[in-house]
Amino acid sequence: MKNIKHINLDKYSNADYEFIESNIYRNKEEDIYVFALNFDLEENESSQYPLEDILDKFYLHVSDFIDEDAFNTEKNVNLELGGDLEDVQKAVKSIIGKRVFNSEYIGEDGNTYLNLVIE
Repeated sequence: MKNIKHINLDKYSNADYEFIESNIYRNKEEDIYVFALNFDLEENESSQYPLEDILDKFYLHVSDFIDEDAFNTEKNVNLELGGDLEDVQKAVKSIIGKRVFNSEYIGEDGNTYLNLVIE
């Protein structure tokens, strides 16, 4: 994933959303904190990875597929992620403007593992 940036969604102008800070909103109806982002998938990346590892690392979930039809077919993806405020804040500070990818390494047991890299 590269070129990770915030996007602002029209739905955030709705009374169901409360602005918290720097592109983070509280969904009052579901009582979760959300932010929307856009990113480009790199060659050999799928829409599942490294996204799944980001979700696991920051305890987030996909709260809205902005363009669900394009999610599995396009190299440019728009998503809304949600979770607890502290987790959302950590994710925003860690991934916006960065490149995120999985790197393989060989463990001491000789097995191949994946490591999430944020640079």
